[in-house]
Amino acid sequence: MARSPPGRGWAPAPPPHRLRALARAWLDEDAPWPDAAAAAAGDAATRAELLSKAGGGPGGVLAGAPFAEAVFGVSGCRVTWRVPEGAALPPGRAVVAEVEGPAAGVLAGERVALNILGRCSGVASMAARAVGVARARGWAGVVAGTRKTTPGFRLAEKYALGVGGADPHRAGLGGLIMLKDNHRALAAATGGLEQMILGVRQAGGFTRRLEVECSSAEEALAAAGAGADIILLDNLAPQELHAAAAQVKAAHPGVTVEASGGIVLETLPQFLGPHIDMKMRRA
Repeated sequence: MARSPPGRGWAPAPPPHRLRALARAWLDEDAPWPDAAAAAAGDAATRAELLSKAGGGPGGVLAGAPFAEAVFGVSGCRVTWRVPEGAALPPGRAVVAEVEGPAAGVLAGERVALNILGRCSGVASMAARAVGVARARGWAGVVAGTRKTTPGFRLAEKYALGVGGADPHRAGLGGLIMLKDNHRALAAATGGLEQMILGVRQAGGFTRRLEVECSSAEEALAAAGAGADIILLDNLAPQELHAAAAQVKAAHPGVTVEASGGIVLETLPQFLGPHIDMKMRRA
């Protein structure tokens, strides 16, 4: 059975050049020149505090520090963190970080950095809660995110999943060959599912695994028999899901079985089972 990485804080930060590129793009979007209000503040040395005000709640996790720090770095400021990345957020109002630099730079980066921290911390917190639910019930498989990410913010959201202890799944279309229901609907035009799988194998090379989305045990068994490495059982009711997963594992023990669709924090326990290796849910 696939296993999750140990603990939180597993996600590696993107390389500096990627962080700087994203920071510049976000700042350009938020503050096209000239920003009269920031210009009026001038370049006097300033110190500011970043606060967590709503309280972390159970499983609240800080995430997004490398991205926020890059934003302030591009605007000429430096950050000292009081709460480390991946740590539980303190309850109530708490100082998360201190920022020092020119007043105009602090003002330019302030809202962008706070938006990043809020979004990433939300993703990481939900991921941590989902992983906590799964582990509390003794399930050792992988809790993963989906590709339903915010355009322009995918790298940050995938990173935040890792900070929360979940798997980011594929980063994009090139990370894993995946045939979804829309692909399978076109399979007849390519000679059937087996021929389509052969075609994507040839196009994708031997280094990448193939996942096929299926909506029934019959489709899953056909896809596994045709050479799929991963079977994604999508939008099946829990009882139907576990029965289909058991059939796939009995016939193809080496195939990874993934479940998705209708899985939220409240329903997650219903989808945990001995034949499911991975759960995919939106954080």
